[in-house]
Amino acid sequence: MADAQPPSDLHHQAETAAAALPPLLVAAERVAATVSQGVHGRRRVGQGETFWQFRRYEFGDSTQLIDWRQSAKSDPVFVRELEWEAAQSVWLWVDRSPSMIYRSNADLPDKGWRAKVLALALTVLLIRAGERVALMGSGMVPASGRTALLRLVDALERPEDPSTDGLPETEFVPRYGRVVMFADFLEPLENIRATVARLSGHGIQGHLVQVLDPAEETLPFSGRIEFEGAEGEGRVLIGRVESVRQAYREELAHHQAGLDALAASFGWTVTRHHTPVPPEKVLMALYLMLSETWPGRGN
Repeated sequence: MADAQPPSDLHHQAETAAAALPPLLVAAERVAATVSQGVHGRRRVGQGETFWQFRRYEFGDSTQLIDWRQSAKSDPVFVRELEWEAAQSVWLWVDRSPSMIYRSNADLPDKGWRAKVLALALTVLLIRAGERVALMGSGMVPASGRTALLRLVDALERPEDPSTDGLPETEFVPRYGRVVMFADFLEPLENIRATVARLSGHGIQGHLVQVLDPAEETLPFSGRIEFEGAEGEGRVLIGRVESVRQAYREELAHHQAGLDALAASFGWTVTRHHTPVPPEKVLMALYLMLSETWPGRGN
């Protein structure tokens, strides 16, 4: 029997393996591990019988899902998905527009990074519960398992596209599915309403996770400052920021109240998260909302 490796070698190999993992995945799994200690798996209902689509067999799929008749028609192996399976999938969307690359303090994560961590940590929890997840805009089909998780990591780690809007483009999502959107939602309310109305019109339930830097709510700056829009809105020079602070806060509060009312009118929910706050709390709230066991909101 071979001797066990010295602890120092084992430790070195463990560190080497961990170093190879994407930082985004490491951060997300750390958050998910904390949350999973306080929640239970989602309640599932029985599968329906209505056919939805064929898709190519992927590593991790059960061989019981293979449709041999369809697969015999061509080289690829296909699996058969039922409408219930597609509807019960969770479709995620993360705002990758330039406005998300903002942080008011070097000690804080930028909004985009936190949104990605939350989306990926939620994916970890859902996959552990046996759910299927897809990322809108990535071309992914709903999937589960480690392979699906790594595909999400790869998609989320791609560089931000300056041409990307702050809302998802038109994309097919199965009726009665679930969508979770992570963004700052500082877009005009009429644009957000159009997106939510389009998805809701297909019977889709949704959750909006508004991720904000604290400076965006409090405008704590003082004196003469020039502000530059992250998405080509131009520059604005304000002689005394203090003189507009109260009006700015009132306008943002009005926007947020409008966002809440907009979501509620379609039966959707809004959860807010501020980047200085640890992500575990809002993630637990979101996961429980998806589990239909808790109607509260995060901080």
